[in-house]
Amino acid sequence: MSTGPQRFSQIVTDKAHPARVYDWLLGGKDNYPVDEAVGEKLPPEAKDAARQNRQFMHRAAAWLATQGVDQFLDIGTGIPTEPNLHQIVQEIVPTAKVVYTDNDPIVLRHAEALLVSRPGGVTDYIEADVRQPEAIVEHARRVLDFSRPVALSLIALMHFIPDEQDAHSIVRDLVATLPSGSYLVLSHAASDLYPELAAQVTAEYAKGGIQLGFRTRAEVERFFDGLELVAPGLVTATEWDASGKVQDAEGSGIYTGVARVS
Repeated sequence: MSTGPQRFSQIVTDKAHPARVYDWLLGGKDNYPVDEAVGEKLPPEAKDAARQNRQFMHRAAAWLATQGVDQFLDIGTGIPTEPNLHQIVQEIVPTAKVVYTDNDPIVLRHAEALLVSRPGGVTDYIEADVRQPEAIVEHARRVLDFSRPVALSLIALMHFIPDEQDAHSIVRDLVATLPSGSYLVLSHAASDLYPELAAQVTAEYAKGGIQLGFRTRAEVERFFDGLELVAPGLVTATEWDASGKVQDAEGSGIYTGVARVS
C-alpha cells in the first residue's frame, strides 16, 4: 500500500538543486539547465562518485533487509532511480515499510514511482528538510513503529549541511529517536582522500549556489559516535560490503558506513 504525499512547495528552476544535479550525474532527465550547468563543470570523477554511492546504497539496503530490518526512513531520497530503496528491500522482505523524505518539490512529482509498493508493504513520502528532524520523525511515526528497529538512511546528504548548521547534532538528534537494534546508514563525500578534486567540486557547486561541507575521515566518523559500526567499518564506497566479498579496486572519494544502535 502507499499513502498520498504532502504538497506545499513550488519548483524553483532558476537555482540548482542537489537532487537534480545528482540526477544529471546519474544520467537522468529530471533536471533543468541550471542543474546541468553545474554538472557539466564538475570533474568526470563526479559521475563515478554518484554511481559508486548508489551502488553502496543498494548493497547496504539489501544487507539490512537480510538481517530482518523491515522499516526504513530514507532522508534525502532524491529523484527516483530504479531500483529504489523500497524495491530492493521489499524484494527480500515484501512487508517492509519505507518512508522517503526530500526537500526538492520535483521529487514530489515522481512520488508515485516512489510509492509503488509491494502489496504487503508500505511506502510513504514527505517533503521536508533534514534540518527539521522533528517534523520528519513526527510524520514517520504515522507509518513506522519506533518501538521496533528502524534503518535511518542518509545517503550523500550530510555534506550539503555545512558545519555552521551543526550537521553532527542533526544526525545525533535523529539517531536519538531510534530504538535499540536500529541502524544508521551514511555516505559522505571526503575532503581528505582526493583534496584537489574535492576543492574543485566544492567550488563548482558554490558557483551554482550550493554550499558543500566535505569532511575528513575523522569528521565523518563522528556521525557514528556511540554506535557499533558493522564490518568492514568506515571505508570508501567501493570497499563497503558487509558480506565480506571483495569489491573492485576502483578508487572512491566517498566515505561509507553502517552502524547499529545499541
